[in-house]
Amino acid sequence: MYKLMVVDDSNIIRNRIQRAYNNEKFMLVATASNGADAVEKFQLHKPDVVTMDLTMPQMDGLECIEKLVALDEEVRILVVSALSDKATGIQALSLGASGFLCKPFSDEELIAALDELMHD
Repeated sequence: MYKLMVVDDSNIIRNRIQRAYNNEKFMLVATASNGADAVEKFQLHKPDVVTMDLTMPQMDGLECIEKLVALDEEVRILVVSALSDKATGIQALSLGASGFLCKPFSDEELIAALDELMHD
């Protein structure tokens, strides 16, 4: 059972990921709507997997990825972002994210992306 944290400033996206993922493989332990909140909850709940939005208030996804990886270099981070520009995705990966999923996504794409993340 992997512990999952969902980080996104959109309530709709948080709920979608939550719905797709309450199953026997992943257990949702926390949700956060910005990077600062995510870092705090990460330290508290120590999730194995994090879905990360890039554009958020207070602390963006890139900065948040850096901080989470510094706290736990084993963490798997799936960037879930509407940014069609590949450069930001590549930057996220270079900072320690493990995968990238573009919004909008289907539940199947989300599940496939998270499964892939856990099989590396």
